[in-house]
Amino acid sequence: MAELTAGATVRLVSRPPYLKTADPMPMLRPPNLLDIGTQGVAITRNPGGTWTVKFEGGTYLLDSQYLELVES
Repeated sequence: MAELTAGATVRLVSRPPYLKTADPMPMLRPPNLLDIGTQGVAITRNPGGTWTVKFEGGTYLLDSQYLELVES
């Protein structure tokens, strides 16, 4: 698998125990807001291997283990 980069399209491959919003004041949200297979765009890489990912339903902070690169 190719390395994730900012601007890459990614797919959610499994749900985390909760979703953390990427707002100035982050909130924890239930994981069922995103379905497995939902595609989004990786915005930035954060310390600790997490990514800010923009989905149609919002922008969340996710560990890279929950994401896979969508080949174009």
